[in-house]
Amino acid sequence: MIPRSVVAKHLARTAILRASTSSSSYPLLATRCLASKRPSSWRDSTLQNQTASYSGSATAAQSEKETITKLLYNIGSRKEVEQYLRHFSSVESQKFAVIKVGGAVLTDELDTLASAITFLNRVGLYPIVLHGAGPQLNNLLEKAGVVPDYHDGIRITDEKTLEIARKVFMAENLKLVEALEKMGTRARPLPGGVFTAEYLDREKYGFVGKITGVNKEVIEASIRAGALPILTSLAETPAGQILNVNADVAAGELARVLEPLKIVYLNEKNGLYNGDTGKKIDVINLDEEYADLLKQPWVKYGTKLKIKEIKELLDHLPRSSSVAIISAGHLHKELFTDSGAGTLIRRGFKLFHHNSLDQLDRDRVRKIMEREDPEVTSGQTSVSSYLHQLENSKGGFKAYGDEPYEVLAVVKNNDESGSGVPKLDKFIATKAAVLNNVTDNVWALLSKDYPAMTWIVDESDENKGWHFDKAEGSFSKNGKTLFWKGLNDVGKIETVVSQFLEAQTKDAVDAATSGASTFAAGQRRSFSTLNKSTNPFMGGRRQFSTSAAANKEVKKIGLIGARGYTGQELIRLVNNHPSMEISYVSSRELEGKPLEGYTKSPVTYVNLSPEQVKEKTQSGEVDAWILALPNGICKPFVEAVESVEEGKKMVLCDLSADFRFTDSWTYGLPEFNRANIPGATRISNPGCYATGSQLSIRPLLGHLAGAPSIFGVSGYSGAGTKPSPNNDVNHLRDNLIPYSLTNHIHEREVSHQLGTEVNFMPHVAPYFQGITLTVNMPLNKTMTSGDVREIYEAAYENEKLVHVLKGVPLVKENAGKHFARIGGFGVHSNGKRVVVVATIDNLLKGAATQAVQNLNLALGLGEYTGIPLD
Repeated sequence: MIPRSVVAKHLARTAILRASTSSSSYPLLATRCLASKRPSSWRDSTLQNQTASYSGSATAAQSEKETITKLLYNIGSRKEVEQYLRHFSSVESQKFAVIKVGGAVLTDELDTLASAITFLNRVGLYPIVLHGAGPQLNNLLEKAGVVPDYHDGIRITDEKTLEIARKVFMAENLKLVEALEKMGTRARPLPGGVFTAEYLDREKYGFVGKITGVNKEVIEASIRAGALPILTSLAETPAGQILNVNADVAAGELARVLEPLKIVYLNEKNGLYNGDTGKKIDVINLDEEYADLLKQPWVKYGTKLKIKEIKELLDHLPRSSSVAIISAGHLHKELFTDSGAGTLIRRGFKLFHHNSLDQLDRDRVRKIMEREDPEVTSGQTSVSSYLHQLENSKGGFKAYGDEPYEVLAVVKNNDESGSGVPKLDKFIATKAAVLNNVTDNVWALLSKDYPAMTWIVDESDENKGWHFDKAEGSFSKNGKTLFWKGLNDVGKIETVVSQFLEAQTKDAVDAATSGASTFAAGQRRSFSTLNKSTNPFMGGRRQFSTSAAANKEVKKIGLIGARGYTGQELIRLVNNHPSMEISYVSSRELEGKPLEGYTKSPVTYVNLSPEQVKEKTQSGEVDAWILALPNGICKPFVEAVESVEEGKKMVLCDLSADFRFTDSWTYGLPEFNRANIPGATRISNPGCYATGSQLSIRPLLGHLAGAPSIFGVSGYSGAGTKPSPNNDVNHLRDNLIPYSLTNHIHEREVSHQLGTEVNFMPHVAPYFQGITLTVNMPLNKTMTSGDVREIYEAAYENEKLVHVLKGVPLVKENAGKHFARIGGFGVHSNGKRVVVVATIDNLLKGAATQAVQNLNLALGLGEYTGIPLD
């Protein structure tokens, strides 16, 4: 489950219009969604026509569908995208979404808007678009010498104003339709004929209408014909007199009739903002927050009116409907991920917290437990026995949830183990609750009552990542993970972890008993209680550590090719990793020598042949192999592993470029491919230049007007340990050496992964490690430096290994760091070209750190475990 604060990674218009040249792993999902959304009477012909005009062949159309669906996975997890597409595919096309577009958006963001709407249509959806034209109308009125006049916030519309308004609305309507048609998206202009109205008050407001009816047939006919309906906010009386109506009001009336899943108001600010803190509001749950929200001193004037109008609208719609206030560029994220991007407003449900069984609806408790509780569904316990246990629990309990019991959480005030720390005994939720972030609301409520507590989650839990996000520390043993938060006392952490160990298998009991005597002697086990800025393992989560003998969940790593600089960094990282240890380290040149810098156990370099790797894989002595070899060498080792795999596949992480273009291998750039790495067994670690380049370009992918140019400079460690002019210190002194000026492997890698051509010019400099990338990008719209920086800050807001700066990042400040830095954001005076600067350590985030990040995900560990985040 992704927190709502995670914001959209922008999708490229060019990528949407380009058929993918590589195979996709998601074709069935895209095909199902496109097919299920269209009425059967015209589905086949519509798809045929769109395919012919768009790509010219069935093969290209299928490739397009695959590309679109693959792009969806760049803005959300696989689970999120699939459940949202299934959800939207179950709704009639005309009930999917009503999108109200402000006139300023049509002027300033037309291409972005058309791209976003095209994207939705490409996955089989038919949003109904209604637009205003206020700024355009004011401009023309000023030119005509007509002074705009308002009363009670309503534009007074005389005959001259109405005459100009009709022309403006028609022109803006056709402008949007033409923009969509240019992208291959069929659209139908509907400047009239949808709304009927009567005069609001002719004497007071002139030709201003109050909507009395909506003609659905006009909209449905457009959709049946395979064209998006594009509406204006003009209405007609029964006698045919045209009246001006407020666009927001028109959107609301349209929503009341169609009852869509989403009502979207596009604005330039990408949401509503808290007037006190200046921060964007991610979610408003009206049933729970409305009364308190209206009491806030900053909620006044237009903001107050907008919230009241939305509340009145949603009160008359199904509870599944919601309002989103968002910018055009973030529309995909709002509709296809749990986290969203703008401000989501929904009715939600009131939350409860009870401390006795009599206050609970036992029938609803039974229903959710029988459906969602793994212990009940597996037969380990029954609902009756659990309720009886609660009734007799020492210290009592407190239950939390929402009105329909989509979420149920139970906290026992005193853990039975005697630790004295409250225990979150149950936290179960339906998929709908997860989808709508009800889980976060319940969590926030119980966290107010219980700032400190522990809980245990099965390692197979599909929402385990959500628990890691909420916890400050964790410890895994025998398929279970103990989480805790609010435990700032070292002794308390020791107690809860020891008691957790004692509750596991007999081996764990023996290990815990042995450890207990150590504690008694005053020798504490190693663990960290450092804060987020200093904790080298968990980025603020307190990580308990035991020896390999006590913790049988430690993963055994085999490292092939350890002589190089990257191999040495990997050894250091594994040495400090609480859940990994080195079993074998292979190097032809160092065979027989002790492994220096590794303190967990004595390890000697060996020279493993492919046959020996095969034997050790077959014997189960290794959980994962890291291949840190030059390009073109690792194939025999991969074949050796694959020749003995039966049942469970071995995890291979290759640091060379050998498999970066192979579809059967997972491309291991977690920031953009995180959902596909857990459980992966073949991981191709990206190149150092390629990682920095993609981090630099991808947030602006949807705003590119041409190929980016990348000027890259690396320290000489990037040239490896084999002597060459590019790592000869004397040759490099007072020098900067360009090399591989075209067709560099990283140029091809970045172009392949981004789906757009890039130009790359690498250089080597006379310092040891670190890369700087100066990336020049032409833009398809006018932007400011602040606009660009905001896009990057939003894209990487929750990425722990990507930092966005206001200034220009420097190599010397990032060398030895495990994260990339991005900054600069220099925009040309014409607003159509931006230069972004990135720095990355080629040996760490560009290689070794990223390999550990990938292995953590593939092996079921916390993503940042063992990676220093400061």
